[in-house]
Amino acid sequence: MSEKKLKRGIYSDIKVIDLGNKELIFVAGQIARDKNGAIAPDNIEVQTEFIFQSISKILKGAGSSLDDVVKAVIYLTNIENFLKISKVRDKYFEKAKPVSTLVEIGATTRPGCNIEIEVTAVRKK
Repeated sequence: MSEKKLKRGIYSDIKVIDLGNKELIFVAGQIARDKNGAIAPDNIEVQTEFIFQSISKILKGAGSSLDDVVKAVIYLTNIENFLKISKVRDKYFEKAKPVSTLVEIGATTRPGCNIEIEVTAVRKK
């Protein structure tokens, strides 16, 4: 199926759940695609940097940061890129040290995007 014909569902990039004195923040899986559709095909380090910067902006909009991340899930189209993305991941999660899952997948929803990352954060109000 061509990308133009592929229907994408309606979703939010972020969902904040009030827990009283804290907030639970879910950030949907992010890929290396900006508002103009530009990506860095086959450059996993650039894609990973772009995604972590996007997640950081999304969290900042909710009054949170990457330091509040308690869980990260990373989907890779090629597990051989694990060490490359780990270097980038470790830089962004130096303080948070979240629990993490990394899984190899066949593809993301956009051709050329070889990694997708979703996170969960907890923020004190």
